[in-house]
Amino acid sequence: MSVCQQRASKRTPKDVLLDYNSNKFTNPSKFDPLLMLKWDQIAFLHLPSDYIALELSPIAPFGSVSSVAPISQDWVLTTIRNTEVLSDASNILALECTLRRSILIKQKETKNTPVNLACSHRVIRMQPFEGANLIQHFRLFSLCSAGKVKSKLEFELENIKTHIHFYLESIRSFLEREISFRVVILDLSSDSQITNVIKEFVLVLRNELVNIDVSYRKLNYLEQDYYQNIRFKIYVSQGEKNELELIDGGATNWSQKLLNNAKERLVISGIGSERLCELSKK
Repeated sequence: MSVCQQRASKRTPKDVLLDYNSNKFTNPSKFDPLLMLKWDQIAFLHLPSDYIALELSPIAPFGSVSSVAPISQDWVLTTIRNTEVLSDASNILALECTLRRSILIKQKETKNTPVNLACSHRVIRMQPFEGANLIQHFRLFSLCSAGKVKSKLEFELENIKTHIHFYLESIRSFLEREISFRVVILDLSSDSQITNVIKEFVLVLRNELVNIDVSYRKLNYLEQDYYQNIRFKIYVSQGEKNELELIDGGATNWSQKLLNNAKERLVISGIGSERLCELSKK
């Protein structure tokens, strides 16, 4: 800290202005804040009644992402005070969900009570991005659901379905025009019984989501270790324009690691707000 004080004392206002202008991590977003505010308002209003909205701190404990997910700490902006700047709101929602679950599971009457949280937060990523529309800091609207294991994937599938319905309904309300969705369910399991459960889930979704393409894909579980057993993506397109991936989510084992409890379950998902707002202008 004393070294930083010494370095800062040698900085001139001109130095700061030059760095502000040239540093891609400090440049402001080019997107209309009123449009993103409109999206936030619509999204929060469409949350299911059992979800709690949070305003997160911009700072998280050191290792919040890399300690539970296969993400390099190099991708996170680390501070000298044993903290890091938020790079993924899902990880912090997972911490908060886990804390609340740890209180609930101590009491017999609440041990099975789930915790559902949501937030809208600007995050920053340190890995280099290429492309005009890819930026170092951006806003995410994120959902996180934590609870106790039920039968095979029951908790995960129930909450994935809730997350999917939320995104479809809130995006329709925000864009206010004809739009096409494509939902992809990714099977990451090596267990044939779980695979059968996921295939049945896809059939249920197809019956519920009328006029929406719901597809199933089997992935090699050895090729991924971020999500567990199941993942989903939602794509959006208008007319013959290129399809855009907007939502990514799935089941993780983060709450199991945090609580050292194999019975805990966690489902996360998120949408890039700037991407959605860009789509609204086309």
